[in-house]
Amino acid sequence: MEKLFLLDAYALIYRAYYAFIKNPRINSKGLNTSAILGFVNTLEEVLTKEQPSHIGIAFDPAGPTFRHEAYEQYKAQREETPEGIRAAVPYIKDIIRAYRIPILEVSGYEADDVIGTLARQADARGVDTFMMTPDKDYGQLVTEHVKMYRPKYGDKEFEVLGVEEVKEKYGLSSPTQVIDMLGLMGDSADNIPGCPGVGEKTATKLIQQFGSIENLLAGTDQLKGALKTKIENNREQIEFSKFLATIKTDVPIELDMEQLKKEEPDEEKLRSLFEELEFRTLLDRKFKKENPQPAQDLFQGTLFADFTANSPEESKNSSLTKYNKGDFDYQLIDTEEKRKEIIDLFFTNDFLSLDTETTGTDPISAKLVGLSFSIRENQAFYVPIPQNDEEAQKIVNEFKPIYENEKILKIGQNIKYDLLVLQNYGVELKGKIFDTMIAHYLLQPELHHGMDYLAEVYLNYQTIHIEELIGSKGKNQKNMADLPPTAVYEYACEDADVTLKLKNVLEPLLKENDCNRLFWEIEMPLMPVLAYMERNGVCIDREGLKETSRLYTEEMNRIEKEIHELAGTDFNIASPKQVGEVLFDRLKIVDKPKKTKTGQYVTSEEVLESLRAKHPVVEKILEHRGLKKLLGTYIDALPKLVNPVTGHIHTSFNQTITTTGRLSSSNPNLQNIPVRNEYGKEIRKAFIPEEGCLFFSADYSQIELRIMAHLSGDEHMIEAFRNGQDIHAATAAKIFKKSLEEVTKEERSKAKTANFGIIYGITAFGLAERMGVSRTEAKELIEGYFQTYPKVKEYMNRSIEMAREKGYTETVYHRKCHLRDINSHNAVVRGYAERNAINSPIQGSAADIIKIAMIRIYRRFREEQLRSKMILQVHDELNFSVYPEEKEKVQQIVIEEMESAYSMLVPLEADYGWGKNWLEAH
Repeated sequence: MEKLFLLDAYALIYRAYYAFIKNPRINSKGLNTSAILGFVNTLEEVLTKEQPSHIGIAFDPAGPTFRHEAYEQYKAQREETPEGIRAAVPYIKDIIRAYRIPILEVSGYEADDVIGTLARQADARGVDTFMMTPDKDYGQLVTEHVKMYRPKYGDKEFEVLGVEEVKEKYGLSSPTQVIDMLGLMGDSADNIPGCPGVGEKTATKLIQQFGSIENLLAGTDQLKGALKTKIENNREQIEFSKFLATIKTDVPIELDMEQLKKEEPDEEKLRSLFEELEFRTLLDRKFKKENPQPAQDLFQGTLFADFTANSPEESKNSSLTKYNKGDFDYQLIDTEEKRKEIIDLFFTNDFLSLDTETTGTDPISAKLVGLSFSIRENQAFYVPIPQNDEEAQKIVNEFKPIYENEKILKIGQNIKYDLLVLQNYGVELKGKIFDTMIAHYLLQPELHHGMDYLAEVYLNYQTIHIEELIGSKGKNQKNMADLPPTAVYEYACEDADVTLKLKNVLEPLLKENDCNRLFWEIEMPLMPVLAYMERNGVCIDREGLKETSRLYTEEMNRIEKEIHELAGTDFNIASPKQVGEVLFDRLKIVDKPKKTKTGQYVTSEEVLESLRAKHPVVEKILEHRGLKKLLGTYIDALPKLVNPVTGHIHTSFNQTITTTGRLSSSNPNLQNIPVRNEYGKEIRKAFIPEEGCLFFSADYSQIELRIMAHLSGDEHMIEAFRNGQDIHAATAAKIFKKSLEEVTKEERSKAKTANFGIIYGITAFGLAERMGVSRTEAKELIEGYFQTYPKVKEYMNRSIEMAREKGYTETVYHRKCHLRDINSHNAVVRGYAERNAINSPIQGSAADIIKIAMIRIYRRFREEQLRSKMILQVHDELNFSVYPEEKEKVQQIVIEEMESAYSMLVPLEADYGWGKNWLEAH
């Protein structure tokens, strides 16, 4: 059966680009690949999921179309195409050609006219046709055989709209009336004017009543009041808007089904493009062979030991234990004599590249499978570790003097993992440490930092993939322990060798980019601190969480009944679609509710918060959602993450994720535990200290505002902090021209929102939404703020100018945040970069400062031999499990080191608290 897909290229490209706007995909060459990746993923999904028999992709041509000639303002208000899209289109066209899909483009006509024409011709032949686009104007083309195929949006699946779906969606009696609806309401995206003051709701009612614009204009005597005046005064504009909104179906192009027939892609060309763009996941997914190539074929000239060996003993007797490929010298060290020989060799060197092969990805519970080392490029050694614990410990002990030799620099890729695994065997990594992953993170924080990626970019080298060699699921899988050493030793040796090579490339780059101090004084000393915190873990009150779960589930069920009573109907509260229908169709709590591009009502938390006062059911829905999220994300999930051996939760602290330098945590993420409402606070109550200990929490007081005062040098802000004033009250007093004593609670609250909003480059519109006030009041508040703190405005302008000039901003420790779109001609894209230019130095400096405090606290605890432990870091806050007899000492050390971590024009202040759990202490 014939099944034709026609794709609107630019609609999908723009959608993909903006989907990644907050976290763009940048490859090693600095190319923004967001639009390309998003487009290809969408195309791939259509090809695999829908299996079209025929396909074509339509592009808008260069230059004006007939609509521009008829109406100069057509699409005139659109921002200039973002540079990221302009750079992406040639790649996308090359990819489409590699897929052997025809590109459809006709001079003077837009893509939707081309698709409209081909869809009409296909309809006449009875061909099932799907027009893939998010644009609602395509609804006018829908027939029995022609449907709209809307792409995925957020967590929404693809949406297919036939005749009945279009009629229901827009409240029309025929899909062709979409033209009349658009002609009346206009389309801001295309600058189609429509009738001033007529929105979608009114337009739909008028078309339901009159059937078409022509009938409406002929029957305006049936209208009354202001609406009648609007329609009659804009008669010509309405007619012209309908002309602009009408998709042409007579473009000079013929439907050639043979030309549109789906073909197999040009694999070689497609693979080459994906490799150039660094689409590794796509490469693996698209071209992965079902049966891995034999290793002998994969590496020409490579001689492997017997892969059929069933045990380390068998492989030990193999005639070949050395890997030769060109200048590579990878050796299997499988006897005590060989181990002694390389240990003696290592002692003669002042650096050592190392890696560990393990049974799993959790370092706290992983067991060693092997150790690999390198001290010169192209040479490496692999030491297999037997599964017998006693034998394993004996071999690790042989290498302990090397690992713990403080004179030998240790080099690793994500070496925190190796450090934690070695600690399982009573071994510490001592001396200076160089982590290639962290080094690259400081140089290019927004890019990837994995070894495969770095090897390809910096060494022009493709690393061995273990799954290709032996068919395993990859590194650190449990089955790795069952493999003979000869099957993995080259892979393991390569890790140590490549790591050494990367260190030799990255080390001089750190110096060139002024990152040395940041690397050696902050990031590398911090790494063992994070390892120590991960190993300590944190205690959880499991029984308390169990009781909380029971109570919250009861409360959620109670709220659900209340919601159904308030709504006057039962519905699924977990369904955004049903929530929207209840709030906006049944209860009609607002006249013009927001809709997604798929036409569904927006019922996000942000939208519901703004509607909280409109109906009591909204507050209850928010409450229900909050409880459900707490239960699923934390209350019921945390007990399952407790390590059965230690009885603690061991989160992983990540140094190389955020572009600002902030730490993140995962498995579980403890950085986002909610604290705003009473329900959320209960979760912190479940975090408890070790048995017999106290919970101590210390956090920086308004550190980002203090950094703003320091960086801007604003005398008024500096004075407020130096005098120990409440900064929000002080700000309110100056903005509202009152004494501190006269400032009301509401005025202080407004000033607080402004204080923190300004740091993030908030606009008057954003501030108005956040505060629930008019834009005029928000604008006046911002103006008053800048009059109060004039040097803050100067700092903001200076940050943007510096970013425009250099392409990045810096923290107080010269941590760079690259802003590739700072000079974009597209205002939306540029605006996002400008806000980052203001905030990144502040947020990044705060991250640098708390890292320094953590390093110093850790050292003091060790020097003074305290048993108390630092267990958690959450943004500006540090948490400790403290033995009662060390209470005063811990408090003194922590506050002293936090407040002296960095010298600024204003003092750093740390607030603190004690308790039997996190909630009590904070």
